[in-house]
Amino acid sequence: MSVAWIRASSFRLTAASVAVVLTVALGGCTPGPQPPAQPPSSSDPVYRTMLEEFSKRMLDGGAPAVLIQLRVGADEWSAAYGVRNLDSGSRTEITDPVHIGGITKSMVAVSVLKLAEEGLLQLDAPVSTYLPEFDQVMHPPGPVTVRQLLQHRSGMPSVDGPLYDPATVQQALTTRVSLADLLAMAGRITWQAKLAQGFEYSNSNYIALALIVERLRGRPIGEVIRTDIIEPLGLDGTQMTASGLPPSDMVHGYITLDRKRLDVTYPAAQIDNSAGGMVSSMADVNAFYRALLQDRLLKADTITQMQSPLYARYGLGVVRWNDLCTNDFYYGHPGDVPGYGTIAMTSADGTRQLAMAVAYPPQPLQSGATRILREMEAIAEDSLNATCPAAPSEGVKVAAGSPG
Repeated sequence: MSVAWIRASSFRLTAASVAVVLTVALGGCTPGPQPPAQPPSSSDPVYRTMLEEFSKRMLDGGAPAVLIQLRVGADEWSAAYGVRNLDSGSRTEITDPVHIGGITKSMVAVSVLKLAEEGLLQLDAPVSTYLPEFDQVMHPPGPVTVRQLLQHRSGMPSVDGPLYDPATVQQALTTRVSLADLLAMAGRITWQAKLAQGFEYSNSNYIALALIVERLRGRPIGEVIRTDIIEPLGLDGTQMTASGLPPSDMVHGYITLDRKRLDVTYPAAQIDNSAGGMVSSMADVNAFYRALLQDRLLKADTITQMQSPLYARYGLGVVRWNDLCTNDFYYGHPGDVPGYGTIAMTSADGTRQLAMAVAYPPQPLQSGATRILREMEAIAEDSLNATCPAAPSEGVKVAAGSPG
C-alpha cells in the first residue's frame, strides 16, 4: 500500500470533491466497459445509490472491474461490475478473487498475536530476540520491538520504492524475491534516526514480522496463515500468491508502462509477500474481519490490544474509522498494489461490513492509485454510516453487469 495513503487519510475528502479530481486525473486512461446511463432508483437505499454512482464513475474512468459486498446483520447487498479480463471481456462475478494488498497485514498480525497468546513471543521484546540478523541487516538507530513493527512505529524504510520502481517493474512480474531479500533491500536504504518515532507506514515492518513467524513456526508465512485463518474459517477464495498461473476466475489488474498496457495480475514479487501478497474474494474478506472482531480467531483481550492505543488511527495490523451509528469504530484495512485497490471496514461487533475492490484504470505507477483509494475509503465509510439507524430490508441481492 502506498505510504501517501495513510498520510493523506488525516484529512477527509468528500465523495463529490474527489470525483472532480478523479475525472481530471483519469481523462487519458484506456476506456473500460461502459455502464448504461441510468440513474439509481429513487427508492434505493442511500448506501446503494452511493456505491452504484461510485462504481459508474470508476467504469467511466477506465476501471476494468468493481466488486462490492455490504452486509448488515443477515442482510447482504453484493455487486460485480465490469469484466475479469480486458482481452476476453468476460463478465466479472462477485465471487472472483482480487489482490487485497495491505489487508494481508491484518492476517499476518493475527499469526503474530497467536504466537503471543501461546507464549512463544513477547510483543515488547526486541525484534533481534527472534530474528538475530535483524540489527545487522537493517542497522536500526535504536532498539526496535515487535509491537513497533505491528504499529508501523519502527521507522523502517519501506521496500516499496525499489520493488516497484517503474524502471524495474517488469522484473518484479517475473522474478520472485524472498522475504530475506526484501528485508535486505530495505536495509540498503538509509534509516533516518528520530528523537521520537511516530507512525510511519512501511511494508518492511510486515516483511520482518513474517520472518519472525516463519522462524518460530518453521513454515512459510502463507502456510501459517492458511492454518491460522483460511482453513478454520473455510475461506475457499483466499490464498497467498504462489508460483504458476493465477486462479482462472481472478480479476485481472493492469498498469501502463511506456504507453502500453501491461497485465500485472499475478506478479512473482508478490509470492509469499507478507506485506500485500494475499488474493481473496470480497465475501472472504468480510468473513475474516467478522470472525476476528467476534473473537473467533484470537482471545477477547488480544483483540483489545489489537485495537489499541485508542488515540491512534493504526492499531496492531488494523486501521480504524469513525462509526457514526454507534459512536465506536470500524476496523479493517486498505490495500493498494499495482493494478488493484481494496478497502475493508467492519463495525466493532462484526455485524456491519463493507468490502470493496477496484481493478484500477490502466495507468503509470503512482499516477492516481492513491487518489482512487482515498475515494474508496470515503465512500466505504459514508456507505456504512448510511446503514443506521435502520438496517436495509431488501434481503440478499446480487447485482451483476453495470450500476444502475
